[in-house]
Amino acid sequence: MTWLAILWSLILLELAGLHALWAARIWWPIRQEGALARAVAGFAGIDRMPPPAACAGVAVALTALASLPWWPDGPLRFLLLVSVAAVFGVRGIAARLPAWERLTPEQPFRTYDRLAYGPLCLGLAVLALLLSFT
Repeated sequence: MTWLAILWSLILLELAGLHALWAARIWWPIRQEGALARAVAGFAGIDRMPPPAACAGVAVALTALASLPWWPDGPLRFLLLVSVAAVFGVRGIAARLPAWERLTPEQPFRTYDRLAYGPLCLGLAVLALLLSFT
């Protein structure tokens, strides 16, 4: 299942790279900060990206998670992958919950969350579970 580990790592490292860009205040793929914030965060009335420390923290966390499949087999690796699967699963399900929709009503985030962000999180949850058993 090495290809699953590679896929997991590549996806998470790409996401970490995006968050690192945002931590450096490089607005990509949308150059206008307010438009980017509405596309990737979506909280009501948002017009600025989250603080650099928050973006950097997410980048560091995603980078660390990218390494999980390469850890030696054992209970710690298993527990971490199952825990990460639960977190990604909850986030993926949240994309369809009315409470989350009220919290993040901005467009285009709302559309992206239903069509891409939520399904990506669910896919990562499944991938983490598969990796936990390999």
